[in-house]
Amino acid sequence: METEQTDFPAAQDVAEWLTKQHADSRRFEPFAAARGIRTMPDAYRVQDRFNALRSASRAVSRAGYKIGLTSTAMQAMCGIDTPVAGVVFADRVHASGAVLKPSAYGRFGIEFEIAVRIGRDLAPSDRSGQPVTLAEVVAAIDGVAPAIEIVDDRGCDYKTLDMLSLVADNAWNAGIVVGTFQSSWPDLASVEGSVTTEDGSVLDTGRGADVLGNPLLSVVWLVEHLAASGGSLRSGDIVMTGSMVTTKFPSTSGRFRFEVSGLGSVEVQVDAR
Repeated sequence: METEQTDFPAAQDVAEWLTKQHADSRRFEPFAAARGIRTMPDAYRVQDRFNALRSASRAVSRAGYKIGLTSTAMQAMCGIDTPVAGVVFADRVHASGAVLKPSAYGRFGIEFEIAVRIGRDLAPSDRSGQPVTLAEVVAAIDGVAPAIEIVDDRGCDYKTLDMLSLVADNAWNAGIVVGTFQSSWPDLASVEGSVTTEDGSVLDTGRGADVLGNPLLSVVWLVEHLAASGGSLRSGDIVMTGSMVTTKFPSTSGRFRFEVSGLGSVEVQVDAR
């Protein structure tokens, strides 16, 4: 992710340390203060370097972005009161029905969201300070789909979580599962989402309005976030707009279905064997 240029020479060292933490399957412990990360630009600088190392090691490119902590429920769960962004890599984009193994993650979690696909490059039309408008965002989107984000919090104790550590660790994104993109869609603020288990039991419900009042306002936020450092959304980018309900941590095998009114559904099969 392109982020504001800052004088944080330790970013590469922290990114290499964080890469080793993941390789060694170490539990997540807040590390920002101990590693000299003092500001959000510092944290995103580490995220940049961390993601560059992962991109190079896996020879993969960026597929888009995730936006996290966009609902009151998720902000309360994490004790953080502002959205955060991370990168989604192309080799971790899965189609509906994907089989996921919790054993492949430090602690496996799934979040239930609306994804949008960008159809043309999107940046603020006035770089002198005028923000991008919701109408400009809508015009740049060529598809909307129900989606599930895979998160790996590596066993974090949420009582100790700090925003700088979360951002530096790519906001915990470990992939996404995307349903069928629709070229027309209902008012996303008014849609309802329902999470059901294999036997049809309703696990949780949420509304589009729970995500910043409208999931597309998450995209507005992301455009401004990227533009602050000269970046922009590009045609083909997938953007995860934020969870409509709190994160679920399946520990047993089963199928989870997320259905969004007017958009369809997406499923994952959890294989805990």
